[in-house]
Amino acid sequence: MGDGKIRLFLDHDLGPGQTVPLSQDQAHYLFGVMRRGPGDEVLVFNGRDGEWRASVVQAGKRAGTLGVLDQTRPLQMPPDLWLLFAPIKKARTDFIVEKATELGACRIQPVSTRFTNSERIRRDRLQAHAVEAAEQCGGTYVPDVAELAPLERLLADWSADRQLVFCDEARVGAASDLRGVLRGAPAAILIGPEGGFSEEERARLLTMKAATPISLGPRILRADTAATAAIALWQAAVGDW
Repeated sequence: MGDGKIRLFLDHDLGPGQTVPLSQDQAHYLFGVMRRGPGDEVLVFNGRDGEWRASVVQAGKRAGTLGVLDQTRPLQMPPDLWLLFAPIKKARTDFIVEKATELGACRIQPVSTRFTNSERIRRDRLQAHAVEAAEQCGGTYVPDVAELAPLERLLADWSADRQLVFCDEARVGAASDLRGVLRGAPAAILIGPEGGFSEEERARLLTMKAATPISLGPRILRADTAATAAIALWQAAVGDW
């Protein structure tokens, strides 16, 4: 029997007694790489129904089937926190998506700004990184990775009920008690591009009642570092820790 520590994301409803198919990549990983076979157990989740124990019913080189046994954990939803960020180099954008998933963002929204260096992303690839991060860190929920959208358009439709926390490099070194300015969910964190926000973008953000500018400390951080630091600071400030 397998040790049950392998976790797979399956985009199928899960319940006791159900039989679910594996994709070709999952079959290759489970049977070719991890050497599992009929009767071995794995953990599965779909982002909706929690985590379940399942056993291998059929094993093939390009396909396979699992039988769902029983639930091991209910769905654990993250707080209603979005991460908005301007894409950067490929590997560092991947890092942002992975860490945002691990830390508990419920939605990941790439945005294009005036100084965004990367104007193209592959949403399907970033979504796959979010799935892999959830598989590896024990998550039962996978955040949706949205298509790249212009920051200006998102701000025009912004809901006043969602606090928008934007990390402003112009405030580096400014002391503030984040517990006094950060509310709980719903909220969103905005990380600008490597070149920073333009003066027009900063001015637009500062006119929004829902927007709260913050400093991330006395040092300028790279965008990928800033994203993880900002989520951790928000969690500590609102008690999601």
